[in-house]
Amino acid sequence: METMKLETLVEPLLGWYNASHRILPWREHITPYRVWISEIMLQQTRVEAVKPYYERFLQALPDIGKLAAVSEEELLKLWEGLGYYNRARNLKKAAILIEEKYGGQMPKTYAELLTLPGIGSYTAGAIASIAFGEPVPAVDGNVLRILARVLADDSDIKEPKTRRRMEGLLAAVMPDGQAGAFNQAMMELGAVICIPNGEPKCVLCPWREYCRARAEDAVSSYPKKSPKKARGIEEKTVLLLQDENRTALHRRPFQGLLAGMYEFPTLAGHRSEEEVLAYLKELGYKAVRIRRLEDAVHIFTHKEWHMIGYAVRVDELERPQADEESGLLFVETEEAEKRYPIPSAFAAYAKYLRLRLGNEKYR
Repeated sequence: METMKLETLVEPLLGWYNASHRILPWREHITPYRVWISEIMLQQTRVEAVKPYYERFLQALPDIGKLAAVSEEELLKLWEGLGYYNRARNLKKAAILIEEKYGGQMPKTYAELLTLPGIGSYTAGAIASIAFGEPVPAVDGNVLRILARVLADDSDIKEPKTRRRMEGLLAAVMPDGQAGAFNQAMMELGAVICIPNGEPKCVLCPWREYCRARAEDAVSSYPKKSPKKARGIEEKTVLLLQDENRTALHRRPFQGLLAGMYEFPTLAGHRSEEEVLAYLKELGYKAVRIRRLEDAVHIFTHKEWHMIGYAVRVDELERPQADEESGLLFVETEEAEKRYPIPSAFAAYAKYLRLRLGNEKYR
């Protein structure tokens, strides 16, 4: 793991990257804002999934001022389908802070970037190096994986001390004037060659002659990481509650999972038809008919929703004086598609309404 070992890897990596890197929208016309938005979107999301979101986001919110001023509902609608919605909220919080503290200009140093909401060491390193040329590393899971393999390092990559040590090793070999290219080359290597799942493409790797894991025929043994905790399972009953032309939505609490998003009315547990009808009667709705829908599962990072569903037609003439009393909002499908951010967790039930979520509405 000596510094000299890593120094020998810099030149072949940059040569490979300059000759064969992918053309991606955020690599064209580089600005601090564009780098920032792309890096936040790419956290825990595949490149191909991000591309259309990135283009639409920049069209709607082309600069920090527009991002700071956007309503949360519009922001979440732009983000609909990308998941991890606090990423979007933190973008807005950071934009407001940049407007107030930095006159609307992205701070230029790694240390200042770290003070912004939603920006950790990796994202700060990526922005500082790519947009401003600061010689700082950008170490994420991809980078930790390729370093663990090339060095045959058996440290647990989930441990903060492992990340800090790897950041130190890379900082010592950061090439003069090419910090941004070097960090992007590391990201690229982990994305297309030294991949996390499946067989790494070692024959195409610029580090194939140097890689200790390959020499030991043990590439699949790295990186070492402590096992994930088992996800908790929550049972849910989802209701497609409709009157003649509209469907009910409910806004989730402003704290916690999917905060502030809109959902179809959802009950804890798996409920029988009789329980659903009794619940609606309590709210003041008269059910005309009810039918069972398919079961669905949605997986979050730390939990799974196991859902059953019902489509329920209610009598529009017999309902509460104001739907606000029940916490429900009845909207037409077209309006829901354009205005209300609905998480992809409900995609299995949205299809019954021909309600398209996220990228689906642009296909």
